[in-house]
Amino acid sequence: MTTTISRLYDNYSDAERAVTRLESAGVPHSDISIVANNSDNWYGSRGGKVDRDRDGVDDRAEGAGTGAGIGAGLGGAAGLLAGLGLLAIPGLGPVVAAGWLASTAAGAAAGAATGGIVGALTEAGVSKEDASRYAEGVRRGGTLVSAKVPDNDCGRLDALLHDRSVNLQERSSAWQKAGWSDFDAASPPLSPEDIGRERELYGVGARR
Repeated sequence: MTTTISRLYDNYSDAERAVTRLESAGVPHSDISIVANNSDNWYGSRGGKVDRDRDGVDDRAEGAGTGAGIGAGLGGAAGLLAGLGLLAIPGLGPVVAAGWLASTAAGAAAGAATGGIVGALTEAGVSKEDASRYAEGVRRGGTLVSAKVPDNDCGRLDALLHDRSVNLQERSSAWQKAGWSDFDAASPPLSPEDIGRERELYGVGARR
């Protein structure tokens, strides 16, 4: 039996390190997923061509749109982060993602009333309340890391995600005080300016 563990991070680099820790602990790439907000085009503005598979096409512009291919192929051999790609998820707008959660959210669950990412998380055993919070966190500029891990190793692996992660209870309470109630996939994605204000509000520094 497996349990899905998840954490939200304000900075992509912190999420990246969490993925690396999980991989180093032996969690298969196929059981890990990362979804990062890209409304401000931070990924596309890194400069230069990202062509890990040496096919002459920028990896950031290929494959990810299909959803099902995210994190597959190269990700299995070179690590999850080698399979990063761009796609759109309802309510989140453009994201940079790899792994099972992104594939599910962009695929069959994308048309669900609850929203692609919420449906994908709840299908994996995350509570509806937490799934809504995680989705809203990504919508507001964050990065979500999720992994399916064996029940008997859940505590040890869950601890690997704790460093520099967002306190989801505190953050969602702050959102609720400002009028937020639930993630709505029908809402328009936040603009780069809106996300910048969110980051300033919580004292978040540069993404990377």
